[in-house]
Amino acid sequence: MKMISIEQVTKSYGEKVLFQDIDFTIGERDRVGLIGVNGTGKSSLLKIVAGIDQADKGELTCPKDYQISYLAQQPDLNPDFSILEQVFYGDAPILKLMKDYESIMIKLEKDPNNVSVQEELMNIQQHMDRADAWDANTAAKTILTKLGITDFDKKTSELSGGQKKRVALAQVLIEAPDLLILDEPTNHLDYETVKWLEEYLSRYLGALLIVTHDRYFLDRVTNRIFELDGGSLYSYKGNYASFLEAKAIREENDAATLEKKKNLFRNELEWIRRGAKARTTKQKARIQRFETLETQVSSGKTTDKLDISLSGSRLGKQVLELKSASKSFPDRKILDNLDLLIKPKDRLGIIGRNGTGKSTLLNILAGRIPLDSGELVTGQTVKIAYYTQENEDLDENKRMIEYLKETAEIVHTSDGKTISAAQMLERFLFPPYTHGTLIRKLSGGEKRRLYLLKLLMEEPNVLLLDEPTNDLDTQTLTILEDYLEDFPGVVITVSHDRYFLDKVVDTLLVLEGNGELSLYFGNYTDYLEKQSQREMAPTQEAKKQPTESKEKPKKKKLSYMEKREWEEIEGKISATETRLEEITKEMAQIGSDFEKGQRLMTEEVELNEQLESLIERWSYLSELVD
Repeated sequence: MKMISIEQVTKSYGEKVLFQDIDFTIGERDRVGLIGVNGTGKSSLLKIVAGIDQADKGELTCPKDYQISYLAQQPDLNPDFSILEQVFYGDAPILKLMKDYESIMIKLEKDPNNVSVQEELMNIQQHMDRADAWDANTAAKTILTKLGITDFDKKTSELSGGQKKRVALAQVLIEAPDLLILDEPTNHLDYETVKWLEEYLSRYLGALLIVTHDRYFLDRVTNRIFELDGGSLYSYKGNYASFLEAKAIREENDAATLEKKKNLFRNELEWIRRGAKARTTKQKARIQRFETLETQVSSGKTTDKLDISLSGSRLGKQVLELKSASKSFPDRKILDNLDLLIKPKDRLGIIGRNGTGKSTLLNILAGRIPLDSGELVTGQTVKIAYYTQENEDLDENKRMIEYLKETAEIVHTSDGKTISAAQMLERFLFPPYTHGTLIRKLSGGEKRRLYLLKLLMEEPNVLLLDEPTNDLDTQTLTILEDYLEDFPGVVITVSHDRYFLDKVVDTLLVLEGNGELSLYFGNYTDYLEKQSQREMAPTQEAKKQPTESKEKPKKKKLSYMEKREWEEIEGKISATETRLEEITKEMAQIGSDFEKGQRLMTEEVELNEQLESLIERWSYLSELVD
């Protein structure tokens, strides 16, 4: 049983401490989702675990033969490699075998009668047999195909950003390491591919450590959640839904503790104001306690809902309309004589396979790309804010607060109140001490969050959002979703994120390809289910066969041995469950005792298998008893 242990790890960038003295272990078959606000150090922690970056202090412990594969947010591929060469490039032994095999096959194609090359081929084939590498070779091409990559000889330099990410994803999946680390694996993947990846990872035999904004994916793939918050790491058992429930309880407890500290702080403050002098040891201790309390209370977090319901500009009856709109590029048609009317308060999601022109349609509606023919009519009161996939007009030499104040010193809420730029930064998860930070010092995700906030502070009445979930953390997305729920204007968004679309839109613009567009009234999950039913219908119809009436089989009765087994089986199930609970508690207290951790992990796997077998047997016997 293999596991990796992280002890007392600390990481800083300049004066900023990302996390301090954090500890955790990842065991075999653990599926860990790592979450936290952008800038808390998620990617940095992944790189430390992967061995790509060094911690300031702390220790990483794992067996000598422990293999780790890492998928970066922005993969660095060799531009001279073909797709297949890139996929086979790596240190894993099975990858080296496959790479050598492909190289020899190329030699043999050029010189089929070369005896030396034929001997090389026979030798590598024997090695492939011993390592079961034939299946891996086939799997490599299957995985690439499932990820939408079919031209294996194409150079990686000719690929788009999304295609490069998929090639890199295929590479780490094929390596089949003990720990698979994935940083935003679902970016640039459509629904079908994400669904395939969920199923693939559910069968994966190693451990997983994943950062993703896709909350449905996170919920379906993980069985543990790590949260980076305020420099500390909190561990939760279960998937994303379990985490939300547990975190709510933790924050309620934290709020109660903070309230107690505030009351104590008030008493201490009153004592200090009476003119206490640090003459005695007792008084010195009280002053020091006051200073500690002051720090704790001032840094305390509120659990109140973040209300950023801004008023927005007034929007008239006419918003946007496309009349007989057509748009094509040399390689594909985007719109073909389309008529589309967008009304006040519309919530539209633009979906479709990659390459069908979703971002192009947004750019047309924004007036950035002209139509080939037809007309775009924009209402006189329309004020558009367009969240693009690039950080537009983001001067990295400015401080955050200065950048926001260029847009507005204050903004108006829907109930007539005003909020300052500094307050908006706080509500968008930027603590007060960060407001003077230069933009160039922010993480990529923090820059995206700041850019989004700047657009919202313009108080638009039409929001165009192009893949807003790609670089925003789950907490920021929750804030954005709450904002959009009360937004009085129009929202039009391109996204692959099922959770985001389900919460935000009620109508889908489906780009079918070749200029075809259809409307679907309902949420994204309903649409996907209906599509799946349509695809399955012909298969189910073909399977229908006339059924002959059969006599109902006589019900079996319990044998003597089965009766005894039935009397004992519930006690065995209970004892097994109790031991599993004990193991969980022991695992939380093992510290750096690596050998004990391995023993407990082995016992846990065996007991889970035993419990599954007992429950299956219980189900069988209970039917006979009934």
